[in-house]
Amino acid sequence: MTYVKQMQRIVDEYRLEGLSWPTSAKNIADWAIRTGRWELPAAALRRRCADDIASAMREEYMTDRKGRRVRLLHPAPLETEGQTEMVWDDIRTASRDHMQISFQHRRKGIVGDCRQMKVDVDSYNDAHPEAEPIQIVFDFTMDLAELDAADEAA
Repeated sequence: MTYVKQMQRIVDEYRLEGLSWPTSAKNIADWAIRTGRWELPAAALRRRCADDIASAMREEYMTDRKGRRVRLLHPAPLETEGQTEMVWDDIRTASRDHMQISFQHRRKGIVGDCRQMKVDVDSYNDAHPEAEPIQIVFDFTMDLAELDAADEAA
């Protein structure tokens, strides 16, 4: 069983126990640790540390010459030692190739999130035909223009 499946099983067990639902992941984690259903396997320590470091790198920003808040460090999936690995670089010194790969990878992630949202919305609407369908617009042109205008006004 994969680690993700194990985590999903813990959620299922939490719900079967009849505990508070809806709830937060922290509440489920407290329960899982307290009941001995979860402890960090030794093999997961490196991965967990790397994930925490990647999260911290994603949160580091700088202000560019035009006053824009810009993410400083960018990952790109690159081939190293025969396997694909996320390699991080600084936007101020990264090559154009690195940044293009990074931006393309990030865009694919956004498209994947949008596709999953569409599937979820379509499923919800199909399951609730008596309600007005939830409509989601995936053209972000106006949203981006509004945010740019707000930045310029500030």
